[in-house]
Amino acid sequence: MDLKAAIGQFFDDKGQINLPEQLTLAGLCETLYMVEASSGGADRDCLRFWDYSSNRDGECTDYSRRQINTRIKAVAARLQQIGTLGDRVAILAGNSPEYMFGFLGAMYAGMAPIPLYDPTEPGHGDHLTAVLADCEPKFILTNSASAAAVRKLFASRPAAERPRILTIDALPDSLAESFVNPMETEAGKQLAASSTSSPLDLVAFLQYTSGSTRTPAGVVLTNRNIMTNVLQIFAAAKLQLPLRVVSWLPLHHDMGIILAAFCIILGLKIEMMSPRDFIQQPSRWIEQISGGEEGENTYTIVPNFALELAVRYGRPAEGRTLDLSRVDGLIVGSEPVTPKAINQFIETFGGYGLNTNVIRPSYGLAEASLIVSTPQTDTRPLITWVDRDRLNEGTVELVDGPGEHAAALVSNGQVARPQHLVIVDPETRCEVPDGTVGEMWTHGDNTAAGYLDRPEDTAETFRNTLAGRLPENSRAEGAPDDDRWMATGDLGVIVDDELYITGRRKDLIIIAGRNHYPQDIEYTVDHASEHIRPAAIAAFAIPGDEVEKLVIIAERDFGRDAEGDAAAIDAIRTAVSSSHGVVPADIVIVAPDEIKRSSSGKIARRVCRRDYLA
Repeated sequence: MDLKAAIGQFFDDKGQINLPEQLTLAGLCETLYMVEASSGGADRDCLRFWDYSSNRDGECTDYSRRQINTRIKAVAARLQQIGTLGDRVAILAGNSPEYMFGFLGAMYAGMAPIPLYDPTEPGHGDHLTAVLADCEPKFILTNSASAAAVRKLFASRPAAERPRILTIDALPDSLAESFVNPMETEAGKQLAASSTSSPLDLVAFLQYTSGSTRTPAGVVLTNRNIMTNVLQIFAAAKLQLPLRVVSWLPLHHDMGIILAAFCIILGLKIEMMSPRDFIQQPSRWIEQISGGEEGENTYTIVPNFALELAVRYGRPAEGRTLDLSRVDGLIVGSEPVTPKAINQFIETFGGYGLNTNVIRPSYGLAEASLIVSTPQTDTRPLITWVDRDRLNEGTVELVDGPGEHAAALVSNGQVARPQHLVIVDPETRCEVPDGTVGEMWTHGDNTAAGYLDRPEDTAETFRNTLAGRLPENSRAEGAPDDDRWMATGDLGVIVDDELYITGRRKDLIIIAGRNHYPQDIEYTVDHASEHIRPAAIAAFAIPGDEVEKLVIIAERDFGRDAEGDAAAIDAIRTAVSSSHGVVPADIVIVAPDEIKRSSSGKIARRVCRRDYLA
């Protein structure tokens, strides 16, 4: 199958993406499979899963396109027997082939999958409970490894209130024979006749924001959103065929699930393992990206902390060789990318054939499906030094290199077209010139439809109107004059057509690749000790040597003596570590009313952070 031609048909001669209104992710997957099967390619292996649970060297299992298609249809057929179009299907399992069969099987059945995780995942219990309460899935898909934990999770519910639980690897292949295209069923025909939306704009899946335990938000992603962004990535990253992908990313995160799903949909080779197996021995990832056949181009996507772990623990053992010359793309995202991590990774692995310019720091978020920008020139990775004081004032002044007043910024490349990104003054909502720091707004068909059942949050994030464009050299040129601009909440600046991220999205704390919402940590602190004044807490991140560090400032309650501070600090540290999986670097207890607040009485986290660092 000529995959390049198959992808190219969706682009016009101006580089715009044109997708058929009847197309769905499941439909694309089935069409491409049938094309390859008709030419004798159905028995080609394209999925390899590595399991290190019983063998430190790992045991791999390969799956052909035919086997994958059969397993997907077996899941879909079972769901069709007991459910109906549009039902929500949560996936509770760890990284595994079954996870992908379940995710795509729900899509094949015309249902909305919700990628989650094994209930025993440390530090995620409250988040999982909140997500399940928010989305109310009718069915749960799991595998034999997670089935006991899943059943225990719902055991306390009355039988009538429990979702139906299906164990994917217990479903026989023979079920696949009864699968029916959902749009050809009576329910599908009725939906097509009554729906005001085309299949392209139907919900593909729900991606829940990570890190929030009390108020998680379900990002509604349509077929159009996902397919548009994948095509944008293909074009922007200039992916070279033939290719293979290596991933240990958790499948409940947008990067992990979209990457794996599209490898399977397009029939690309992908090698997967679990995040736990990577964390336990980072050299496993390095060894996998050094593999592959002659002529293959290897791609992988990781957060910044993976580079740091690889430098520490990923060097090859004595007597083992590496060949990283086939790595064509190492996309780094999900959290701020640091110059130190990049430079140390290059220094450590450059001697094994790794080309420096394969490292591609990129920016994205679930609300934009996956990626907004990635380097598209040969100057990568690009680290730029700027005057720190000017940067804090909101403008960029380039300096020659490191110094007392210099700050290093890592470029996240250029926007993945066709998509628009402008830097906006959040107060005036007008576009600002290059070199000026502001909030990043994006516009494109990859932008999510909104948040599940949250009209106010959806309007605030996804329904913005650009109040003013630059009279010349506007980066909004070509974008319609509508209210479909998405406010990312992240601060950035464009210099010489390179995008740099300078601030954090809505005070989000990201440590070692995991997101932590400050209000969730503050909630935990609030309940950790009666010594602390309720709702008088600020949690924020500060720069560390390698990863960011968590700092908590809390007010002592009225009538409490400072002698009780030490015990309260111990209680807070224990509670936060247990609930969120992160140990605070510093906990400071202050007198009542000392924490800065806004005019409306809200805790001013950014002011607290600035004062702490002063």
